[in-house]
Amino acid sequence: MNNIANKIANKIVTPSEKKYLDWDGFVERMRSIKLLACDVDGVLTDDTIFFGPEKLELKQFNVSDGFYIVLAMRAGLEFVVVSGRHSEATTSRMRDLGVKHVMQAPINKAKLLEPVIAELGIKFEEVAFIGNEILDLPLARRAGLPIGVLDSSVLYINEVDYITSAPGGHGAVKEVIEAYFVANNIDPELLQRQGAKEKTQTSGN
Repeated sequence: MNNIANKIANKIVTPSEKKYLDWDGFVERMRSIKLLACDVDGVLTDDTIFFGPEKLELKQFNVSDGFYIVLAMRAGLEFVVVSGRHSEATTSRMRDLGVKHVMQAPINKAKLLEPVIAELGIKFEEVAFIGNEILDLPLARRAGLPIGVLDSSVLYINEVDYITSAPGGHGAVKEVIEAYFVANNIDPELLQRQGAKEKTQTSGN
């Protein structure tokens, strides 16, 4: 076994050694969360990027994730995207959803989030973060509630408190937001109706 493989093996824990939150425990922890930060590739998408000519880049985002992100922001949960690379596809999708904080830069993701939480007056202990890869470790280690999608890398999954039942790009973010709604007694159907009513009133003016 080479040094890299040995290093990875030494960091891997067995399921019996690592205690993850169950759904009820997860819901309880979500009660104190004020901001949900989310990686993009492998979390909001299935980790696939389509490249074409003239630097064309396309990504596939889960529609239900997007719908629940909108509902969560409507309910008062701050939502922030943190990605290690800039992508116009990400920018376009987040603009479509109305996400204000889209942080894309090849730097430590915890550092990337610092100015946002300072602006909002939120502590890292009040942050939940969904990631999937070793690049997400710095933020996962500082967030109050580190979360991994089902198909996260082994090294990342060992650092989180909760693992979603869905893989990245297939409703994992929706699952986390559903826990937030349950924790705070928020009815997503009511949020949807309120949004539809506001949209109707606005278009009628």
